Amino acid sequence: MKALSPLAVFLCLYLVVSLLLNDFYKMPITIAFLVSSCYAILITRGIKLEERIHQFSVGASNKNILLMIWIFIMAGAFAQGAKAIGAIDATVNLTLQILPDNLLLAGIFIAACFVSVSVGTSVGTIVALTPVAVGLAQKTGIDVAFMTAVVVGGSFFGDNLSFISDTTIAATRTQDCQMRDKFKVNLQIILPAALIVLGIYIVQGSSIQASPAVSQIEWIKVIPYLVVLGTAIAGINVLIVLLLGIIATGIVGLATGTPLFGWIGAMSQGIIGMGELIIITLLAGGMLELIRYNGGIDYIIQALTKRVNGKRGAELSIAALVSIANLCTANNTIAIITAGPIARGISMKYHLDKRKVASILDTFSCLIQGIIPYGAQMLMAASLAMVSPLSIVGNLYYPFCMGICAILAIILRFPKKYS
Repeated sequence: MKALSPLAVFLCLYLVVSLLLNDFYKMPITIAFLVSSCYAILITRGIKLEERIHQFSVGASNKNILLMIWIFIMAGAFAQGAKAIGAIDATVNLTLQILPDNLLLAGIFIAACFVSVSVGTSVGTIVALTPVAVGLAQKTGIDVAFMTAVVVGGSFFGDNLSFISDTTIAATRTQDCQMRDKFKVNLQIILPAALIVLGIYIVQGSSIQASPAVSQIEWIKVIPYLVVLGTAIAGINVLIVLLLGIIATGIVGLATGTPLFGWIGAMSQGIIGMGELIIITLLAGGMLELIRYNGGIDYIIQALTKRVNGKRGAELSIAALVSIANLCTANNTIAIITAGPIARGISMKYHLDKRKVASILDTFSCLIQGIIPYGAQMLMAASLAMVSPLSIVGNLYYPFCMGICAILAIILRFPKKYS
């Protein structure tokens, strides 16, 4: 349990203090991570201080952490570059004209679901749609955190289902089943959640009255977002997608009269604006590595699997296993890879359907990743929308609804064919 205490320190400092003060900005998330990281180094025993710091640095320099940082840098440059040339305003005005006012929330949610299924990554979806969603919120008077939560929720629909999602690949490989079979089971479990949330957004959006576009749509300025969405849907690597988007903003900006160095300066500000997010990611990576090094994840695995009894209990233990692993790693793919082999052993012992086990692994990892305030997706969305991660969590519908449907699927033995 001691190995897990840095995570408890972080949650108490950031989440509990924020809730007690009823102010999500009093306790900076960077300070919460700094304190919990120092604590993690302090409680690590058996090695010298230099070696503890080295182990912390190993976690911070993990290839997945560094890849996220590169994505953050490119996303910051693209977002501010697009804003500088007027691409966001043009896209917002176009969206307001295409979507009826009362379907604005539902339309953004459907767009996030569609893009995330096509892209296979929640981060890519959030990068592409959050600036547009924020612009729509500002023009319609909708709370920015709420509109951002619509995008974040929809982004996990595809992260959970897409054939090219890292989580789907990891879940099916660890359970030795076909992606299409896992998709069939997974869709039956989470489709009700998506339909319920869509219905909620239709009802909530019925009273929205969008302000008309104050100026004529400049179609050429929509091109950068069309490039990003089109290349993302085509399955191109997210870094290449963002690079092409940046190039598109430059070309369109120069063609429409944006000063060259104004565009370059905006991109610089976008990259600088990601500085806090990068620091948080490095601190989180180091702290979570020390939790793993000290045996925190192994402890969780042993505690959850020693009292499994029956198929329902076995499936619930797998759900809890991957959920806690995700809490400790803040990465749903790594959580699945960590819990997958144990889940496979439980599956074989209790004769579970491997297709449903793969769905459970993927669904519960996406559930936790979608609601933790220190996950890459939440941090990225909060950074782009300039709101607190906790304010987004408080406005989420889909991840929680997805989790409820997944728990009911285990308890009620649904789908029957795979239970």
